[in-house]
Amino acid sequence: MLFLFQLTIIVRNGEIIMSKTFIPEGYRSSLNLYETQTAIGILRHIFEEKLCSALNLKRVSAPLFVEEGTGINDDLNGVERPVLFDIADGGKNAVVVFSLAKWKRYALYRYGFGPGEGLYTNMNAIRRDEELDNLHSVYTDQWDWEKVITRETRTIDYLKDTVQKEVDAMCETLAEIKKKYPQVNVELSNDVSFVTTQELEDMYPSLTPKERENEYLKAHKTAFIMQIGDVLKSGIKHDGRAPDYDDWKMNGDIMFWNDVLGCAFEVSSMGIRVDAKSLDEQLKKAGADNRRQMLFHKMLLNDILPLSIGGGIGQSRLSMLLLGKAHIGEVQVSVWDNDTIKACEKAGIVLL
Repeated sequence: MLFLFQLTIIVRNGEIIMSKTFIPEGYRSSLNLYETQTAIGILRHIFEEKLCSALNLKRVSAPLFVEEGTGINDDLNGVERPVLFDIADGGKNAVVVFSLAKWKRYALYRYGFGPGEGLYTNMNAIRRDEELDNLHSVYTDQWDWEKVITRETRTIDYLKDTVQKEVDAMCETLAEIKKKYPQVNVELSNDVSFVTTQELEDMYPSLTPKERENEYLKAHKTAFIMQIGDVLKSGIKHDGRAPDYDDWKMNGDIMFWNDVLGCAFEVSSMGIRVDAKSLDEQLKKAGADNRRQMLFHKMLLNDILPLSIGGGIGQSRLSMLLLGKAHIGEVQVSVWDNDTIKACEKAGIVLL
């Protein structure tokens, strides 16, 4: 199928500006605004039940912010600015979370979860430096989950098995949605192709990392792109990962081919977490040895925290994919730049 995209050109003060919002030609949502809101609620309820059943997860309450300087906030690529504020009564500073990648592991320890048991949360975050486009927003919502594993299950095979269970839950949720809304014309495959970032570079050496993902997903439809964070043979990274939660040799992204947008579409970043050895190695590689004195990192380096596997699954991302939406603003409320608002209005896309 050929995908044609409308590039919106906006003139501001005599200057031509290219909006980052791309509208597939002829796009119309198969659900109206009321149906969309109802479908989002149904979708989230169904998927939560399927995910918890597949991975043996229990819901726990999650923080919106954590204390500054503890090392518990996820640092993403290390350059993003957190939303920081002071607490008047207590004299402490707090930061709004980027994600709960490290907090969840501490919670497993504190709440006494055992091997094979896990937790999930409904995480809400603010990422003020996010570049706004069809897939990205300042507001992030996801199912953040974490599960205790043993040294024996800390393997690539266990990682792959967990990925397959997640993908099955997503595809089964789509099947339930289509029963309730037959007009939703979305097809997904649960046949997961596993490929490393180095294999992608070897296959497509002249392409950028994102272009490699698009080429691979065109052919395979569903994939787990593995080993993200370390430097490839070319001297570049496929994508950034903080050095202190995922083991860069045992992580990855779950991606589907998105027929509406005609591109590879990430719905989950996940992986087996660092142990003391891999944390030590990755802190050195990242030039982040200063973190060794933080509470979370001390506990990891001293083998106090349990071994774990975990990830985040985008709630708005999954809703967008399963309901066949072209823009993430169709399934979540956020703040958008004027160019995005004008582009969507021109195309008849309703931003919540």
